[in-house]
Amino acid sequence: MSSDAMNAPRRGNMNTKNQRIVLAKVGLDGHDRGIKVVARALRDAGFEVIYPGLWLSPEAVVRVVAEEDAPWLGISLLSGTHLVLVPKVLELLRQQGLSHVRVVVGGTIPEEDVAPLLACGVAKVFGPGSSLADIVSYFKSEAYHERTRCNSG
Repeated sequence: MSSDAMNAPRRGNMNTKNQRIVLAKVGLDGHDRGIKVVARALRDAGFEVIYPGLWLSPEAVVRVVAEEDAPWLGISLLSGTHLVLVPKVLELLRQQGLSHVRVVVGGTIPEEDVAPLLACGVAKVFGPGSSLADIVSYFKSEAYHERTRCNSG
């Protein structure tokens, strides 16, 4: 799939309109089929998904989030480096004044690593066996709640 096709916005239901999500592969993990499937499912649900590709440094990921002004960052890791790379990304987001960005992590995350990830600031972890329907439902629910908060204030 071309980079242009991966980054093309799709129109979807109004609950997700203008919701931008950066999906990133951090570090040396080269398995990208899963993140591309998730990207397509989120696009089909109406989200604007930015996928900058493989082998990004934590600094590069934060730069993309800042440039795209995205309120969401989804990190996919299958390499077992989540307890090192995710806290690094979160710290860089804080340093850049982007602590409002909500971070979701997916991949081969052992159950015992979920609590430490949540404790350091991750909003949600999708581990092995998570369905596309659950992932899309989570983001739709969050988009709805965000829109409701914005409209009530």
